[in-house]
Amino acid sequence: MSSRFTGSPFVPSPSPSRRPPAPSSTTPSAARRRALAATLPAVLLAASLSGCGSAADASDASDDKTVTVTVGYQSKTINTVTAGTLLRSLGFFERALRAQGERDGRTYKVRWQDYATGAPITAQMVAGKVDIGSMGDFPLLINAARGRQLHAPTRLVSVTGYNLRGALNTIVTKPGSGLRSLADLRGKTVSSSVGSASDGTLVRALRQAGIDPEADIHKLNQQPAVGASALQSGSADALSQFVAWPGLLAFQGKAQALYDGGSLGLPTFHGVTVRDAFAARRPAVLKAFLTAQREATRSLQTHPVDAARRVAEATGLPPEVVYLYNGAGGLATFDPTLKPQLVAALKKDVTVLRAAKLTGPVNVDSFVNDRYVKQSYGSEYAKARNSTAHPSPDEVWLRGEDRTHSFTGPDALLRFAAAHHGKVRAAYVADATTGTRWFADKSVWVRDGARLLPFAARATADAWTRKHRGARPLSYAAALEQAR
Repeated sequence: MSSRFTGSPFVPSPSPSRRPPAPSSTTPSAARRRALAATLPAVLLAASLSGCGSAADASDASDDKTVTVTVGYQSKTINTVTAGTLLRSLGFFERALRAQGERDGRTYKVRWQDYATGAPITAQMVAGKVDIGSMGDFPLLINAARGRQLHAPTRLVSVTGYNLRGALNTIVTKPGSGLRSLADLRGKTVSSSVGSASDGTLVRALRQAGIDPEADIHKLNQQPAVGASALQSGSADALSQFVAWPGLLAFQGKAQALYDGGSLGLPTFHGVTVRDAFAARRPAVLKAFLTAQREATRSLQTHPVDAARRVAEATGLPPEVVYLYNGAGGLATFDPTLKPQLVAALKKDVTVLRAAKLTGPVNVDSFVNDRYVKQSYGSEYAKARNSTAHPSPDEVWLRGEDRTHSFTGPDALLRFAAAHHGKVRAAYVADATTGTRWFADKSVWVRDGARLLPFAARATADAWTRKHRGARPLSYAAALEQAR
């Protein structure tokens, strides 16, 4: 099958009231698409370097008494909020730098730069124009490779949010689509962002299903907003994307989950990367950033509804969608520590990127540096790194309330939701097999004997009914009625 490469530098706000423009497309050969995908990051980097002069430290332009720190972040990639959107809103980094300034007599300023994806952050980092950046696991590896290639090395110094099963990435179709499983994607057109973790999920899932991700589908390489538009217009049959696009489209009634990334059982995460040169020159600033990130993480965990509202206000995303991912029992677990499971997953990701010719060899052990985050934790670090505790994902958020109600299983949640008919702002349940949290009213429900079971995707629900004689699908409304 042929592949197509389409893209757009414009990524509009994913507000429900705004619809992205329809994507344009071209039809080069598969070989040309791979060449474009592999070459584009290097072109961006070269352009950035040529336009910015030398790759000197961004803070070199400041005098010795005034230091400007430039932070690159992705406001709408809400798995990074503790190092970006939420951190900026709370002002913790600026406060930490004021305290540092009182100790060393300098004045510190923070320049926040918002990007749609990780690629331009990497471009600016190797050019010396961004000091600290946050991005997903696959872009982090490209960040490491480009930094080494252009003699401007970077290091992964902390994690923002993670999911140990990979559920932050989802493949969705339009509501009512006849596609029920990955097997149905053979010969279909699928939008994805090559080089992203969500594309890694697509490639791995297809291979696991016996489908060649290059030859058996038509792949559109598109920015998330363009891919969402392609799905709505019908020019794409499915969309594979990362947080928060699948949840947003499902919430808006524009998509339904076809494949739950949690089925892979492979961790996915976002993290913080810093330029080596900056870390060596400004270690106190990096320590202040990581300390502030820890504070933002504690604030999110202590006040999850407030955090969701802050992020929603800054991004234009519905608070209910933000809470799906970032809430108390959300899809993402926020923890700055560099856990062994995440580092091991990063090493596996290298093979996927190399197969796609998006990067050469990456020395993950050299790229990962937990020295700075260890310093911010002190003696508590080992215990925190080994912990993967996560609150219950079964929650109901009622209208007019500033807190949510947690439950130990779907039956209790359904009874509560049924008893508060018309007052439920959002209800969240965990997939019965993968544990992936999803909207209760967008989930696929199955009755198996006396049990009412939710599934994030049709494929996992179908797999359950095939294995359990007598299990039958039912609507959310029927599940509510039967739970009374």
